[in-house]
Amino acid sequence: EGRLRAINPEFGFFGVAPGTSKSTNPIALDMVHENTIFTNVAETSDGDVYWEGIGEVIDGLHETSIRSWKNKRWSIDLGEPAAHPNSRFCTTIKQCSILDPEWNNPQGVPIEAIIFGGRRPEGVPLVYEAFDWQHGVFVGACMRSEATAAAEFKGKQIMHDPFAMRPFFGYNFGSYLAHWLSFGAKTGVHLPKIYHVNWFLRDSKTNEFLWSGFGENIRVIDWIFRRLTQQASGCKTPIGIIPDQNVSNGILGNKLNPALLDISKEFWINECKAIRNYLEENVNKDLPDEICSELNNLEKRLSTL
Repeated sequence: EGRLRAINPEFGFFGVAPGTSKSTNPIALDMVHENTIFTNVAETSDGDVYWEGIGEVIDGLHETSIRSWKNKRWSIDLGEPAAHPNSRFCTTIKQCSILDPEWNNPQGVPIEAIIFGGRRPEGVPLVYEAFDWQHGVFVGACMRSEATAAAEFKGKQIMHDPFAMRPFFGYNFGSYLAHWLSFGAKTGVHLPKIYHVNWFLRDSKTNEFLWSGFGENIRVIDWIFRRLTQQASGCKTPIGIIPDQNVSNGILGNKLNPALLDISKEFWINECKAIRNYLEENVNKDLPDEICSELNNLEKRLSTL
């Protein structure tokens, strides 16, 4: 059919526990009531698990006491988390109540869109669409993200994280890029559109998240669906296509803070410098010419902003 198809290589969920609650992710919380392995969470005296954000805080004044992930008696007054920031739950996929019937189809399912996600507190908009396949590969190759508790970097350092999977590349990165790009040279194929999302923009004054995240993310997915069926408009920017702020596309309506789609020329010029340095130092002569061309084109587009 000339389409990329995907199979699911996993048989379960390996999710970050802190922040998971009935309000933020009720499906996940229902999944972990049985047949689940927890790592580095806190434990209550009645045999339950506990982590930051799971619900009402339990402290030493209640009948139920908590032992932290360090196996020490814990209360909120200690000023340290009960569960490790990267504590996890691991549970079988069949316990998900909204599992798609096609989840284990050996023939795979057709891919209409590929969505990359980075964690950036500033500069990178909520969502943007790549201009074409080659540009989309460039977007994936040049991703940078704020370090999390799962990364080897400490603090809030912005790290280069190509395709959001830098620790997992199994061979030469230049060859990996060439493989992705090779699909664009094939004839008679229908390649997916490529998108980049960023749920983690923060207000520069209050440091609060600008986007609600969790269930609200479906608004962004809805815009992507509508783009695939040519039912939603977009606005071309130097970095890609963003939702048209003057039209309600089912994504944001009155909920949109304009800062979520802001494109800063200064930020992106600095971003280009960091990307170029990274590629020159880490890929060098193995870097495909197409990626160099995309970076040059981005810098040219920014010069006219």
